[in-house]
Amino acid sequence: MTTPAPTASFAAAVPPVVAVAYHSGYGHTTVLAEAVREGAADAGATVHLIKVDEITEEQWGLLDAADAIVFGSPTYMGTASGAFHVFAEATSKRYTTRAWQDKLAAGFTNSGSKSGDKLHTLQFFTVLAAQHGMHWINLGLLPGWHSTTASENDPNRLGFYLGAGAQTDTDRGPDGVHKADIATADHLGRRIAAQAAVYAAGRAAVAA
Repeated sequence: MTTPAPTASFAAAVPPVVAVAYHSGYGHTTVLAEAVREGAADAGATVHLIKVDEITEEQWGLLDAADAIVFGSPTYMGTASGAFHVFAEATSKRYTTRAWQDKLAAGFTNSGSKSGDKLHTLQFFTVLAAQHGMHWINLGLLPGWHSTTASENDPNRLGFYLGAGAQTDTDRGPDGVHKADIATADHLGRRIAAQAAVYAAGRAAVAA
């Protein structure tokens, strides 16, 4: 189940810009960030991948200009990584000026356990977005792998609603990220791009 992409003519008329702001400690979250990028790009968006622990002033500008920002981080000790928290605190300059007011937001995370308290990381993202006055876009995907006829290869196999949750065995590298979790991140990218296109078109219509 995927979010339909905007039609070609609609996407061309209102090309959304999506920024993926993420941290990856060991490369697993990078795999998911790239899947979000691919999904959003396939849905007609211009996409910027931004490593928050290496962010430049130019990239801060890309975030400010984006229609949507997707937050991504591994879940460490029940929350987003320390590097992502440093980035989140640095956004306070945008908070005071309301620079991200009414942008769209979404999120994804990975941990070594099936649960791993990933929900807390996604909730952290939603609160960060809310403090900036952003509008949260959920995963919009029914849970998989929850019946005798289901499979661990189902999209959203871990059953998250708030965002994309992934699980990778702790003794495997980035190539061990589960294919279903990659597909789920791809879906999230497509969904945020489609919603950003609709939102941009509506804003343009109101302005006209």
